[in-house]
Amino acid sequence: MLSVRTLAIALARSLAISRARSLARSLARSLARSLARSLARSLAVSLALGAAVAPAARAQTVTIEHLLDAPFPSSLATAPTGAVAWALDSAGARNIWVALPPAYESRRLTTYLADDGQELSAVQWTPDGRIVYVRGGDPNAKGEIPNPALLPQGTSQEVWTVGLDGAAPRELGDGAAPRVSPARSGPSAGRVAFVRKGEIWWAPLDGGAAEQLMHTRGTASTVRWSPDGSRLAFVDDRGDHGFIGVYDLAARSIRYLAPSVDTDHDPAWSPDGRSVAFARSPALTRVPVFGAHRAGRPWSIWVADAVTGAGRAIWSADSGTGSVFRAFDDPEEVGTDDLFWGRGDQLLFPWERDGWLEIYRVAARGGPAVQLTQGPFEIGQASLTPDRATLLVSDNQGDAERRHIWRLAVDARPGTAAPITTGDGIEWSPLAASQDGSVIAVLRSNARTPARPALVTGATAAESPTRPPTTTRDLATRPSTFPAAQLVVPEAVTFAAADGLVIHGQLFLPPTSATASERNGRRPAIVFFHGGSQRQMLLGFHYMAYYHNAYAMNQYLASLGYIVLAVNYRSGIGYGMPFREAEHFGATGASEYNDVLGAGRYLRSRADVDPARIGAWGGSYGGYLTALALARASDLFAAGVDLHGVHDWNLEFDALVPGWDIARDQEARRLAFRSSPMADLATWRSPVLLIQGDDDRNVAFAQTVQLTEDLRNRGVQVETLVFPDEIHDFLRHADWLTAYHAAADFFGRTLRP
Repeated sequence: MLSVRTLAIALARSLAISRARSLARSLARSLARSLARSLARSLAVSLALGAAVAPAARAQTVTIEHLLDAPFPSSLATAPTGAVAWALDSAGARNIWVALPPAYESRRLTTYLADDGQELSAVQWTPDGRIVYVRGGDPNAKGEIPNPALLPQGTSQEVWTVGLDGAAPRELGDGAAPRVSPARSGPSAGRVAFVRKGEIWWAPLDGGAAEQLMHTRGTASTVRWSPDGSRLAFVDDRGDHGFIGVYDLAARSIRYLAPSVDTDHDPAWSPDGRSVAFARSPALTRVPVFGAHRAGRPWSIWVADAVTGAGRAIWSADSGTGSVFRAFDDPEEVGTDDLFWGRGDQLLFPWERDGWLEIYRVAARGGPAVQLTQGPFEIGQASLTPDRATLLVSDNQGDAERRHIWRLAVDARPGTAAPITTGDGIEWSPLAASQDGSVIAVLRSNARTPARPALVTGATAAESPTRPPTTTRDLATRPSTFPAAQLVVPEAVTFAAADGLVIHGQLFLPPTSATASERNGRRPAIVFFHGGSQRQMLLGFHYMAYYHNAYAMNQYLASLGYIVLAVNYRSGIGYGMPFREAEHFGATGASEYNDVLGAGRYLRSRADVDPARIGAWGGSYGGYLTALALARASDLFAAGVDLHGVHDWNLEFDALVPGWDIARDQEARRLAFRSSPMADLATWRSPVLLIQGDDDRNVAFAQTVQLTEDLRNRGVQVETLVFPDEIHDFLRHADWLTAYHAAADFFGRTLRP
């Protein structure tokens, strides 16, 4: 929660007028803390609306505070008993919540009450019904843990455990990526393995010091216990190649499985614990930075003996389409596996043979692959039920702009996946809350309701090959202050890019009461570009926290009277491999600029849009496209807000492409620069607001520094908002509020009538 003084200052900034500053400070001095906070927010909205483009205050009930205060759930986890746990971010206070059968009443287990920027992730149940989780974000290249709250004592990333008995959580040790042993007896029983600085450690759950389990030369990740807990498989990244290792607890030995010069990943244990399947991607040390990679030397699936390490390829992808490995989209930890060993010794995996990310099956002994799902659609997430009989998936089958849950039997005939959820909602992160998957835990949202956990109950795939009857029960509700009724339902639209490619988007039309921003019957408009670039905006609150916030911001802008178009530009997901791996995109030609132009021209052609007042905003890759729009088309885009965008691809090359040779690849670097906004500063005239945290681990902070310097030298209006020690995906709720208020204020000043 923000202090009165902080709110007063934020209010003054957002209003950008001296009268507001005086009034806000007066409130901060004279009113009690809670009353001042409430009135400051109300005044911030009403005065800002008068200064910008919004309707009268009496008609305005949507605030960015109310939208962003809605809790966001993540890291869903289920137990064999049917219990459900998740991490919940409520205005920056992150805690572990559970719902237990049969009543399934939600309750909080931890008491982290500050907006301190410390993430909670990797939630898991232990065999005896406790919770393991990670607190703290990943380190940067210097080993520094995020500390956006500027805590003087510093921060760390730690593995914790908490029980259901009300006792305080207990720290198990510094580290991340924990994996609880499934064993109930033996040396690994009651222990959790985790990764610390690229090495595998473990610790007892009931107390005792953590200790290093083994020493390896590479960087360990993806820890996976064998079914009986006697062995541990892991990925050992060696830079330009990678191995699958197996540690035997009894023998205290490490064995690498069929090691090669290639990169092995995604280990999956056989049900009997004797074998490990894994995917192998052929050696590739020089790939384009954000450029198309449609085909290559085919990837393959291997099966190896866990004791001897001997292995063989049991299947290989075809040449051409689908020859490059493509993983499921797993942004929120559920279904982080891409290779599943189902019952009957059947392996299930993703493949793009027909240009769509579908699920295939192959026998563990080898043979041809059988296509189980049939496009055109893409699988987003997948998880295997505990009985290994059913795969639960989230995809956009029959509903390209949403996600729904489907059930697919491991031994199913092709094309017999059964839908579990349908309609105008969005569902993701499916996990079985029962042995056979008849009860499923999911996260879900829709156009007017933010994300929340829920239980879906219905028949199993074996009981009903068609859509089974289901019931859904929410495990949490939205806050009473959330303005659901005042939100608009975005419309799915398509338009032509400058080169004719059909582009999808979501159009937010302001409520009819938002009329003060009109000029000659026309409204200002704003184009939104998502990041990634391999992301997809949907017709509702998004399954990723970053875009959950971005969707809320688009709703807020619509409430202020703007027409908002969210663009799913080429190189994004959801529309097939050729669209995602678009020719000449990013650093190899910026072909997405055609979509940027198409979006601007589409809005300009609308009778309800003022063609002189079209803005753009976006974060990360969306910041790149926003800057590209302003640099190349200031006559079309009148202003922009760029959050942590890429402005010169060359500043990212060395970090993103191991083995890149500067002397050998000068032409690629020249093309990358020509594909960057920095190459077109001569035609950049529109004002811009640049926002970034200076501990950004995704985009170099130098991107904002250098662009600011060059725009100042050219006399272009450039404003900056910098968050010290904040990372790419802002960790503090207060920073999201400050950034979005600054963006709304900036558009209010630059796109005013």
